[in-house]
Amino acid sequence: MTSLEDPIPYGRQTISEADIEAVKAVLASDWLTQGPAIERFERGVADYCGAKYAVAACNATAMLHLACRALDLGPGDLLWTTPNTFVASANCGLYTGAEVDFVDIDPRTYNMSVEKLQQKLERASSQGRLPKVVVPVDFSGQSAEIAEIARLGKQYGFRIIEDASHAVGGNYRNRKIGACTYSDITVFSFHPVKIITTGEGGMALTNDAGLHQKMALLRSHGITRDSRLMSNNVDEGGWYYEQVDLGFNYRMTDMQAALGFSQLGRIDEFVARRRRLAARYSEALRSLAVTTPWQNDQGASSWHLYVIQIDPARTTRTRREVFDYLRGAGVLVNVHYIPVHLQPYYRRMGFGPGDFPVAEAYYDGAISLPLYFGLSEEKQDYVIRMLSEALA
Repeated sequence: MTSLEDPIPYGRQTISEADIEAVKAVLASDWLTQGPAIERFERGVADYCGAKYAVAACNATAMLHLACRALDLGPGDLLWTTPNTFVASANCGLYTGAEVDFVDIDPRTYNMSVEKLQQKLERASSQGRLPKVVVPVDFSGQSAEIAEIARLGKQYGFRIIEDASHAVGGNYRNRKIGACTYSDITVFSFHPVKIITTGEGGMALTNDAGLHQKMALLRSHGITRDSRLMSNNVDEGGWYYEQVDLGFNYRMTDMQAALGFSQLGRIDEFVARRRRLAARYSEALRSLAVTTPWQNDQGASSWHLYVIQIDPARTTRTRREVFDYLRGAGVLVNVHYIPVHLQPYYRRMGFGPGDFPVAEAYYDGAISLPLYFGLSEEKQDYVIRMLSEALA
């Protein structure tokens, strides 16, 4: 086995001198939080995606929570999402007191299966237990079939929060993911391994003015100085504010927003590079005992992740053996994701093995290979060579 002095991570940020200067400019200004950099970043992302409104928050988990609250999800309601996601896509429903359930995935895209969703909706309708909110996830940067999910939403009366944490910069049906053509709210993540970063950070996009206003209000304690939202009609003075709802301190700082806005200027470059690297992987891995990611011609992924499946019909190596071999060679692969319903917290709710067999079968063979803007072709070739060795 060969090894590297500098391990290759599965993902990492790319920070330029311009990014650093943008943050320094904020540090030298009068505003470190709740200042003009926030609105500039929100407007920049909204304009890039083609949405009317945007709300930035401290992270995408907080933003998912705010989205659920804006849609009035609460006790007695149901939220459905996919088991193939990070736990935040499900936890956001629990934060509001709602119940959470899952819809199995499509075996090709690893996104929520429209067929399984329709079947589950038909059963739920007959039982009077329809979801209030459905949270499809754009896994690895490829859009779920949001248009078909939206069609079912109109039929069965649920709202849609598109968890596009992986997918800023991607496309679906000739629109940018985030345009909210088919979803009520779309949420992005700006964690360091994502397409662009603010360190930690998230953003929700919507075309609904009411949802925008609600999320912005809840982001900062439910406090407002907007007289249109206040109950007191008396002019108390310029200091006056009111708490009109139970909100949270989910604000993003101006330093984060300045970094995000600077990174936004290179988003197309970042995505184009990821697409080139993904294409190189797909070409080079065709002869190996793996299944490479299938891509829907209805859109174009932003390639947050490149996930292969170990093919047990063509190798005797297990996923664990391949994973350990690559890690030992300095290729810091990862696995995305352990199905949420198999986590101990969700098992205590009654979920367990066999509930969502496609997601479980996907998990058994999945490995995420390194993919990030700064990955050189030389290092990518090393990853490919080590993977070939691991499978031999």
